Formats: sequence, C-alpha cells, structure tokens
Amino acid sequence: MNAPSDHTPDRRAEPADAAPTGSPGPEFEHSEHHSEPRSGPNSGHESGTVYAERWWVPVSWWAFAAVMVASLWFAAEHAMGGPGHVIGALAAALCGAGLGYLGSTRVLVDGAGLSVGKARAPQQTIGSVLALTTGQARALRGPAADATARMFLRPYISRGVRVEITDPTDPTPYWYVASRHPERLAAAMERARGSRSLTD
Repeated sequence: MNAPSDHTPDRRAEPADAAPTGSPGPEFEHSEHHSEPRSGPNSGHESGTVYAERWWVPVSWWAFAAVMVASLWFAAEHAMGGPGHVIGALAAALCGAGLGYLGSTRVLVDGAGLSVGKARAPQQTIGSVLALTTGQARALRGPAADATARMFLRPYISRGVRVEITDPTDPTPYWYVASRHPERLAAAMERARGSRSLTD
C-alpha cells in the first residue's frame, strides 16, 4: 500500500493561475458566522491551549491496511512457510507505524500563536483567518494555490483554514491548515488573538 506522504513545513503548493497573495480574493470571503471552539479533553491538555486537534487516520484506512497486510501475510506464509510470518509481521509493523505517524500531528492554538506539528506561527505574524468550505479548500489545494504558501495537508481531510502570514521577513503569504473543524479552529484563533490584545 502506498501511504500518503507526510506533511513537512517546506511542502509547497503547485502554482496554477494563483490568486494575488495579498488577499484571499472574492471567492474566499470571510464568513461572519463561526461556531465556538471545541471544549473537552482535547482542548486543554496544555496550559494556555485554546484549541487542539489531532489528524487521526480514519478507521477505513486502518481497515484497508489490515486487509492488505493479511493478504500479504497469508500469501507469504503459503509460499515460504515460516519466513512468510516474518514478512507479514514486518509489513504489519510498517503499516501501523506509517498510519500512526500520519495521525500524530497536532494543530494547537494558544495565546502565543498557531502550531502545526513542529511549525509555529507567532500571534503577531497572523493576519486574516478564513474557514474554508470544501470547494474553497479544494481550490486552494489546486488551481488557486500559491506556489510559496505552506500546505499542511492530509488526503483524508477535505477542509481547512487559510491563515494569512503578515511577517514582512517571511515570503510565505499564507498557511493552508487541514482541519475537520475549520470553523472551530478559526474561531479559536480569533479568540486567542483577542485575549492577547487585552493583555498587551
């Protein structure tokens, strides 16, 4: 099974008639309505955390991997005997490790900014935050993508948030951050920004 490649902060979107980087364009109008950030066991693991989300791999992917590994294991054992069990066990371990790694990345929002895995955007460098519809997210991953944007993707998450980067020393115009709850993520970032403004 060809597992999708993991995100790295240096991953770039492919340019295709990219929209101007200074603004999201008319097709990415900022929604006036946002749901409240999620509360619960994933929203307050760490001090100051406003929002937390982990990119868990869906059960369907685990089920597909299990079927593929079981088929390989059976075929290897039937053809090779004892050594086939070693091959099957190795395939199971590699698939488990790969899927576990895909689902290990966390998106965190706190008063200091936004974190996606090891990548960090300080609060003072964050501009507009747009919760994307499925269509808007698809466009930003394809024809409307900016070649210099940072793309934090998972193939099993169809929506995301566009986070404008305003740091004049950073050529990155925005981050695309995959999220299963983009409205909650955007609302949490706005709330974190407001809390920091009150304390400054």
